[in-house]
Amino acid sequence: MIHSGSGAGPETFDNPARLAEAIVEKVGKTIVLAMPLGLGKANHIANALYAKAAADPSIRLTIFTALTLTPPRAKSDLERRFLAPIVQRLFAGYPPLDYAAAIRAGSVPANIEINEFFFEAGQWLNSPYAQQNYISANYTHALHYVLDRGVNVVAQLVAHRAHEPHPYSLSCNPDLTLDLLQLRREGRVDFLFAGQTNAELPFMPGDAAIAANEFDFMLDSPAADFPLFAPPREPVSLGDYAAGLHAASLVPDGGTLQIGIGSLGDAVAQALVLRQRHNAEFCQLLSRLGRAGAPARTVHSEPFTAGLYGCSEMFVEGLLDLYRAGVLKREVNGVVLHAGFFLGSRAFYRDLREMPREEAGKFGMTSISYVNELYHDEDAKRRARVKARFLNDAMMATLLGEVISDGLDDGRIVSGVGGQYNFIAQGFALEDARSAIVLRSTRSAKGKAQSNIRWRYAHTTIPRYLRDIIVTEYGIADIRGKSDREVIAAMLAITDSRFQDELLRQAKDAGKIERSFTLPASARDNTPAAIEQVLRPAADAGLLPPFPFGTDFTDVEQRLIPALETLKSASPARLGGLLIRGFTARAGTQKDCLDRLGLAAPKSLSERLYAALVRGALAS
Repeated sequence: MIHSGSGAGPETFDNPARLAEAIVEKVGKTIVLAMPLGLGKANHIANALYAKAAADPSIRLTIFTALTLTPPRAKSDLERRFLAPIVQRLFAGYPPLDYAAAIRAGSVPANIEINEFFFEAGQWLNSPYAQQNYISANYTHALHYVLDRGVNVVAQLVAHRAHEPHPYSLSCNPDLTLDLLQLRREGRVDFLFAGQTNAELPFMPGDAAIAANEFDFMLDSPAADFPLFAPPREPVSLGDYAAGLHAASLVPDGGTLQIGIGSLGDAVAQALVLRQRHNAEFCQLLSRLGRAGAPARTVHSEPFTAGLYGCSEMFVEGLLDLYRAGVLKREVNGVVLHAGFFLGSRAFYRDLREMPREEAGKFGMTSISYVNELYHDEDAKRRARVKARFLNDAMMATLLGEVISDGLDDGRIVSGVGGQYNFIAQGFALEDARSAIVLRSTRSAKGKAQSNIRWRYAHTTIPRYLRDIIVTEYGIADIRGKSDREVIAAMLAITDSRFQDELLRQAKDAGKIERSFTLPASARDNTPAAIEQVLRPAADAGLLPPFPFGTDFTDVEQRLIPALETLKSASPARLGGLLIRGFTARAGTQKDCLDRLGLAAPKSLSERLYAALVRGALAS
């Protein structure tokens, strides 16, 4: 037995290698290390343990974690030219995790095993090691899998304020750690708890703040301090905004909200801000987009008087923006948001870090079991989570309402299920609650558009018996409790028109919809051009900006992003047209953009071609 967590305070170290030695001395040569997902990893402790095990084959090290963060990697020379300065600017000083480099290189020693239950999207798609050692787990079930593997060390990044009654904060990741600590207090599990302080990590009070005697070891040294991993916010496209506007119309005043990460989540947040601050314009845009599939009773367009309470496994930046806009303001026991973890931009961390303590207390960082489940104190949770709308993202959906969020049909995992199932289950379990999946209707692969709405797909994350609401840029499919035939008709109405006929043919061939069925004329203009026509004036007026809540990208980089996306998704024929356009463009055009990519004075044929392509894309 380790018999840990019972002292007056942690033993403090200023050297991670010495701390790793102390861990081995305390627990022995079989180490099962658990670390939080995302931002909360104690990188220096993890690297020290990894190095010690790599150097000593008699040590057996298992690492159980999720969402290992690594800076973006370029897939082409043009991407490298764009990304390299951004990576240097935003991620310099962030200590890479040695186990991640070993996974990428295929060089993990035999005595070390790394298991993850959620991947950074697409990061390990082509890594046999990561794919083979992935553990499929709902977020709330991961705790039991950690216990089953015999966890004996937990290592976590923490914030420290000596003057606080509870001077350490689990900050960004109380998610599973709070429950692990409670089990240890009850004597049901024994492990060594090692913290690593970080000066940039916001001190979150409330449940996230814990006493010093919870820790056994603490790494506290300026040499081990580092800038937090801070990905920049993604640009929001007009298609994302269309989906966000539809999704925002599902949210009733006085209700409960969860939103997802990325540009679709930001689109929903900005649409809700627009509904609050520019209500007439919001209603006009919603009317012009149409309300395909949305019964009148589900459409909400009024400003927020009572406001919303947030209940979201991830505290995404958009929720802070909604708080500032006076949308997220309905308090539950003095809290406007309960969440289990956060990850965001440098501005996000700074805002939380500089927030007055009383205000920071309104954002209740707590256990994932509290947020994602109704179990334990269920009556209070039901009273709090009224009129809930859980808005999650997905990669694909089928005409029958199945949702594909985490993996591909060949078995490879893109990300993970996380808590998506839990919120969908709450959508059915809570009175007057709904769950909505928000997705883009198409994607581009090798220069060709593909539908994200399929007839069938060989991998399913959420089965059709849990179908509820699906939202794309073309409208809302309310499919809860509907027949398969009704679901197919509703899904076709929010599908890109380029793919409707073939999907309808497949449904008819399967006998799931009558041969005589035809799509209504109102659903036959589901095109990017139609979205552009409706939303471009609002975008030009500043109501739907590409970066509604600020960005770490420079002005030149903001101009380059859509141009590079155009090149990335262009077909060979389209690339040829852009090349010709670029070569015929006036000399010196867009010189600042070419300077940024090192292409203003091309020295080789490939650089001349790149410069012409960029000029053509910028001109388009």
